[in-house]
Amino acid sequence: MEKITKDTIIMDVIQRDMEAARVFFAHGMFCVGCPSASGESIEMASMVHGIDCNALVDALNKFFEEKAQ
Repeated sequence: MEKITKDTIIMDVIQRDMEAARVFFAHGMFCVGCPSASGESIEMASMVHGIDCNALVDALNKFFEEKAQ
């Protein structure tokens, strides 16, 4: 499975698995359903919302790794 990176578009993550929204929420990013999410990378949204991009990407990859087991 392809790893999530800071360049991954938010909506691509959500379309892969809607439950991934919980990971965004846990990191303080509640805009997963807004129009910007369909074209905004995780890095761009993290900068706007003052979120640690690397921590969010790591958490998303961990989420998908655990679901794959």
